[in-house]
Amino acid sequence: MARTIMFIPIDTYMDVSNILGGVLLAIKHSKIHSGLFIPIVQTYDNKNPTTTKISINTNPSSIDLADSSISLHHAIKRILSSQVDMLMEEIFINYKKNIDKYDVILVQGLMPSHINPYIYMLNTQIAQILNAEIILVGTENNNYFPQLKERVTLISNSFNSNKNKNIIGIILNKIDNNTISINNSSSKKSTPVNDACEPCLFTLNTSNLVDENLLPLLGYIPWSLRVIAPRSSDLFHYLHASPINKGKIRRVTSIIFCIDPLENMLKIFKPGALLVIPSHRLDMLLTTCLAALNNIYISGILLTDSYSINKATWKLCRIAFQTELAVFQVARNIQQTTFDLNKFILKVSSNDIKNIERIQTYVARHVSTKWINSLHQSILNKPIINRYHVSAAEFKYQLIQLSHKIKKRIILPEGEEPRIIQAATMFVERNISDCILLGDPKKIKYIASQLGIKFSARIQIINPEIIREQYVDRLVELRKIQGMTKLFAHNQLKDNVILGTMMLERDEVDGLVSGSINTTANTIRPALQLIKKETNNLLVSSVFFMLLPKQVLVYGDCAINRNPNPEELAEIAIQSAHSAIAFGIEPRIAMISYSTGDSGSGDSVKKVMEATHIVQKKRPDLLIDGPLQYDAAIIPNIAQSKAPNSVVAGQATIFIFPDLNTGNTTYKAVQHAANINTIGPMLQGLGKPVNDLSRSALVEDILYTIALTVVQASQSY
Repeated sequence: MARTIMFIPIDTYMDVSNILGGVLLAIKHSKIHSGLFIPIVQTYDNKNPTTTKISINTNPSSIDLADSSISLHHAIKRILSSQVDMLMEEIFINYKKNIDKYDVILVQGLMPSHINPYIYMLNTQIAQILNAEIILVGTENNNYFPQLKERVTLISNSFNSNKNKNIIGIILNKIDNNTISINNSSSKKSTPVNDACEPCLFTLNTSNLVDENLLPLLGYIPWSLRVIAPRSSDLFHYLHASPINKGKIRRVTSIIFCIDPLENMLKIFKPGALLVIPSHRLDMLLTTCLAALNNIYISGILLTDSYSINKATWKLCRIAFQTELAVFQVARNIQQTTFDLNKFILKVSSNDIKNIERIQTYVARHVSTKWINSLHQSILNKPIINRYHVSAAEFKYQLIQLSHKIKKRIILPEGEEPRIIQAATMFVERNISDCILLGDPKKIKYIASQLGIKFSARIQIINPEIIREQYVDRLVELRKIQGMTKLFAHNQLKDNVILGTMMLERDEVDGLVSGSINTTANTIRPALQLIKKETNNLLVSSVFFMLLPKQVLVYGDCAINRNPNPEELAEIAIQSAHSAIAFGIEPRIAMISYSTGDSGSGDSVKKVMEATHIVQKKRPDLLIDGPLQYDAAIIPNIAQSKAPNSVVAGQATIFIFPDLNTGNTTYKAVQHAANINTIGPMLQGLGKPVNDLSRSALVEDILYTIALTVVQASQSY
């Protein structure tokens, strides 16, 4: 499995693409098979989503973004529609397309800006769903360092408050940036904005970068205009400068503000210099033109202020224009222009290959070789990935992938409910399995047309009025002992859930999903009465899949058994372990109680303890412990103090509650307090799969419940 590292900028308008390109190059030199994944292409121009594809286009080891990136426009639409979960799922699916090809995947975080407050939220959630290690990327200069410490601490805490264990380090960019400034005093000579001295990576004092949580410095990249060498046209375009003479596009290796007396400026007329000249300084303008005529290839002239230069002056300059000297003008004064240039962000064009390669090579030279070597060593060691840690996005992805491989028919008795129609349509559009809607065909098609849905031929609509009579005799046969008559059976079959359950009982369909407009009891009761439990099962129980952002947990039983005895509680634990395994979650079972170990007493504690021993005897292959309090089961540091010798405490994936009162209350409390999605209750131990929906279920929830039912139907039914 690839090691995933996300690079997240912590400063506004900081583009990390050049950093990523350099790190990729450094990794490539270490013979690590690496790729680049950009979850969201950050451009507001829907017609040209290429501005952030800088290093991708020139790096052969990168993932093909044509199939693996989402446009910012699409992401914003999802956010505004309160569909962030769906956006995260799309990102995860794109990520999984290529993960098996690489040893290391570098992920490009989104660039924060003042107009996009949601960027921080997106970066946080993307890092979580990819289970990515995080490298923060920031800038530093002498005046900014205290603010940098503060900012790193705040952002670190937003990703993981538990000592930032997923943040592995920081890269500092634009070090010793000679912040563009001017001085109006002619007694001080103007200093060109040029290269900074390159500090040594291993002699810098970067301790206390984050209080109590020191972050390793993984890169320290000095600012160098000579290396970056933007094209003069890039700067002119950024400043919205008006052309006086377009001239030739040249590289800018220094920026000189011409405000001092002429004699102080002559020695800094050098090739590659961009001269910023106030419009009233005709002496500087004419001298620059003269320098151009003497084969000094100045990158260009930028005139400031709206001062109009007379025709006679331009006539003198015209000969210099023939040397392809670029001359542009901005209306803003020199102080304002200085401010604008300080905010300039180099966006290297994808066709500027030489500059891309130069920048990437420069960055690669300033990335910690110790860290690169550690990456190489981690690939050689091939660490075992803990399977019990499955994120919500990964769980959904696995669910869809599993159901893709299986072709089953799922009956949806609430076929006239708009959410059911939408979910069924999405389900077959993804080419997963076939759905059958029970309901009036005319009404269903009308609702679909109102929703703008084009019906797939794979969605079968069955009019229940036509088929009810076919199941009367069988229903009487199944419930004869309970006093079922034909008349009563006719009345019972008017309920579409009972009708759908009868279709399932006769193997005409493979599974049933209901509950969007029916109660849990109305969905489950027919299944318990007509399908009944599987032969080898002691009882029928249920689980909820709790889709926490970083991990999916299994809760049981929260819907069926009110007060199970020790044998029944043990059976619920074993059934829940089977369900977890079926959906890619390693079972680590915590038998929940109000006390941990032998710290408490009473019938409830005794029951949990006895159930734990039964499971250990029946299934010694399962990791189980109990009694455990909830906090000891899920929080590692509490587990250390309360149950230090437990094989489950602090890392449980399955939580078995002692009774329905505790289970149902806990599931609802966690669901609403954490504002998470849940899937379930999924019934366990039935002869055929029947699953319930919440009446507040979203279309997405219904979709995943159908997928879950498809997977169940392929198990041992």
